[in-house]
Amino acid sequence: MTVFTGPEQFLEGYTQILADACSTGRRLTREELRSRRDLGAEAAAKGHALRVLVREHLRSGRSAWPAGASPDTVLSTIEQAVDSFAAGYEQAQHLALRQAVTARREFIDDLLHGLGDPGHLAARAEHFGLRLSRTHAVAVAEGPEKYDETDEVPRRVASALFGRFEGRRILFTTKDGRMVCIAPGDQNDVLVHFAKHAHAATGGSQVALGRSRPGAVGIGHSYEEALNALDVAHRMGFNDPLLRAVDMLVFPVLARDRQALVDLVATTLSPLQQARGGAEPLLATLTAYFDTGCIATEAARKLSLSVRALTYRLERIHTLTGADPTHPTHRYTLHTAVIGARLLGWPTRPL
Repeated sequence: MTVFTGPEQFLEGYTQILADACSTGRRLTREELRSRRDLGAEAAAKGHALRVLVREHLRSGRSAWPAGASPDTVLSTIEQAVDSFAAGYEQAQHLALRQAVTARREFIDDLLHGLGDPGHLAARAEHFGLRLSRTHAVAVAEGPEKYDETDEVPRRVASALFGRFEGRRILFTTKDGRMVCIAPGDQNDVLVHFAKHAHAATGGSQVALGRSRPGAVGIGHSYEEALNALDVAHRMGFNDPLLRAVDMLVFPVLARDRQALVDLVATTLSPLQQARGGAEPLLATLTAYFDTGCIATEAARKLSLSVRALTYRLERIHTLTGADPTHPTHRYTLHTAVIGARLLGWPTRPL
């Protein structure tokens, strides 16, 4: 028995089918068509090129041309066989593609959430271009819409990223509607480039960069840091296009003990609610004052107030709370309380 090792193995029984069908001019039977589809699927699974296989069908058909058969009959039989073979090939390819997409999505979920065995995760990571023995950092871009990898905006960002850094061990994906880029921790230029193009492609999205950390667990921590930075920026009203988790470490520290933060805000700032117009105008005054480095003229300009009006508000705050925003000792307590209020959403949300 002849054992085929090349493309010929996927033509098994083909010349016999050609001879039998052309002898009477009949169409291929259901079983004959099924055998062609099965061989097409097997060829796809083993990674053979369809173009080469179609050429082999045509070459073999020409070599085994049944004597006395009309060209129309032979060509019709070849067409049926090749069409069925290609259908099986394409069906297997589509199935493999769906399985690959599912495997990639499962890997990304496991990686970002720190799930599964670290050794197995590291082996899977190699397939997707990452070496978990290195340190990695994660950047997350949150745009005005929720995105999937197949959407135009992520495809544009991915094209810019891989066009610039072809060959680098980086991973680009989407997760929960956000764009995510994972890169080696010593390649900050990759994440900054990603941030630049994500910001431009989305019309002004914010991008947060987690800290560089080792191993698979480190990637999950870096991802969570980036998400927390985006959340803090939203609650604090930060408009910076690029947020670095390392610059925002104080906020998670403050929010870690929520009850202590609630007590600080309630004790320090609740007297502001006695003011005409409520606490919000005076809280906005403190926010602007601290954000501008306690420079009265800059804070007044930011609030579209005169310096005299701003000074009056600061004095009013001192009267109500007993804490003087211009006094170094009192300033720290007030500033921390203001940050806490923004994190808690007070006074819009009750404490």
